[in-house]
Amino acid sequence: MERLYLKPTELSPEIILSPHENIFKITGRSSPEDVRTLYYPVLDWIKAFIEIVLEGNSLHFSTENPFVLKLEFTYFNSSSAKFLYDIIMELKKLLLAGTPVKVQWIYDEEDIDLKEAGMDIAILCEMDFIYIGRKH
Repeated sequence: MERLYLKPTELSPEIILSPHENIFKITGRSSPEDVRTLYYPVLDWIKAFIEIVLEGNSLHFSTENPFVLKLEFTYFNSSSAKFLYDIIMELKKLLLAGTPVKVQWIYDEEDIDLKEAGMDIAILCEMDFIYIGRKH
């Protein structure tokens, strides 16, 4: 499957979804004017990727090599939060099918609100996240 790369802007995050490099991350600020234009292609890519993995035609994830999505935001708006929820709920399909999935929520350790936002999404998705506080 082809790599998806979206370059960051002032209002949108860097998005790298690269099966061949085993890199799946969204980093930066997410408050685009048109959140659908940004995230619909990402959701479409994730859905296609999951289909390939579930058919056994792609990377073989295991306990030693789980699927890891790294999310590291400096800020995200409520519209972006809805799409993050959608992305994680798609990934939950892998988890429910027996594929190990880890979501790393990386945040500035001084930004408790951002950590709590991640905790809220985890609760809504009924998934455990790994929280990694970084020093600013």
